[in-house]
Amino acid sequence: MRPDPNPMTAARRIAHIDMDAFFASCELSQYPELRGLPMVVGGRGEHAPRLRADGTHAFSTLAEYSGRGVLTTATYEARALGVHSGMPTMKAARLAPHAVLLPVNFELYRRYSRLFKDAVRTVAARIEDVGIDEVYADVSELDGDAATVATRLRRAVHEATGLTCSVGIAPNKLLAKLSSDLNKPDGATILVEADVPTRVWPLPARRINGIGPKAAARLAELGIETIGELAARDAAELVARFGRAYGSWLHQAAHGVDARELVTHSEPVSISRETTFEHDLHAVRDRAALGAAFSALCERVAADLQRKGYVGRTVGVKLRFDDFTTVTRDTTLAAPVADAAGIRRAAGQCLKRIDLSRRLRLLGVRVSKLERADGAAPWRQAEFGFDPE
Repeated sequence: MRPDPNPMTAARRIAHIDMDAFFASCELSQYPELRGLPMVVGGRGEHAPRLRADGTHAFSTLAEYSGRGVLTTATYEARALGVHSGMPTMKAARLAPHAVLLPVNFELYRRYSRLFKDAVRTVAARIEDVGIDEVYADVSELDGDAATVATRLRRAVHEATGLTCSVGIAPNKLLAKLSSDLNKPDGATILVEADVPTRVWPLPARRINGIGPKAAARLAELGIETIGELAARDAAELVARFGRAYGSWLHQAAHGVDARELVTHSEPVSISRETTFEHDLHAVRDRAALGAAFSALCERVAADLQRKGYVGRTVGVKLRFDDFTTVTRDTTLAAPVADAAGIRRAAGQCLKRIDLSRRLRLLGVRVSKLERADGAAPWRQAEFGFDPE
């Protein structure tokens, strides 16, 4: 049986605005000569463009890269060669050795992110900030049909940033996010409840935000590849297979049902920093390098906490060894901390509980159980729509 639709959907119009290949687009705004070329972001400082005597830029390519980093993003031209964000950079170099390689420039991306979100606010007052390059907006009260509203949003973003975005408008957040990905780049998609059987059900189940790789694999084992095939399964079967919460959510999501409100204010759950070493380091032979990296991570976490106005009671570490085994340890303190020295002392105690005989490829520091430094009570609203992996 199809779940009862959200009673608010008849009046609700939720937009999901998603910037197109955001990091890459930000870089192209600085280096327009790279438009139309395969380009990736994920290099180091030495891969920064070099200015020639004639005023043109010389760029590094993936063929020049060595190390163990991963790509932050790729242009659509690079994606056509099989390269994508999150891919190990050395693998990308084998697929597209001549693609231009640029270093990550988070200061640039944050500046464009602010411009993007301010532009959306000129059209819709209520937005939910869900990432550096995407927001939800409640456009229920705006004049004009959904297509007109989508055009206004796209125009406002382009005028403010010079970049393109894709917009999905639907009765709820789940369908809005799904639809914004259907006509990329620089497109708009409008979905209503009646479109679910014809436009949503033929899509792969993994297109639903909240169905990750592991859940998709488990669904495939049950012969469920599309959203429609998921919708056809009985809710009781899904609950039996996936548990009450996630099974019920799968059933509702497959039918396009989502009652979540926009979250216009939220508090972070934790603050963390981590680094992947270019070469594996040993706790004894590379003690100085590891110690410096460890101190730097603690200082960066402390700076993040102080800038955002938080303290935390739980301090933890994350280590990944040369065999890709990942280990975490944490400790909860009697009093919250936010200073680098206090974080380092607590994190150091965590390290003593880990066998450090293997070489390390990654080190991370995290502070959680956050509290407002000014003593105000934190406000949180949990999202429902998840992949418990």
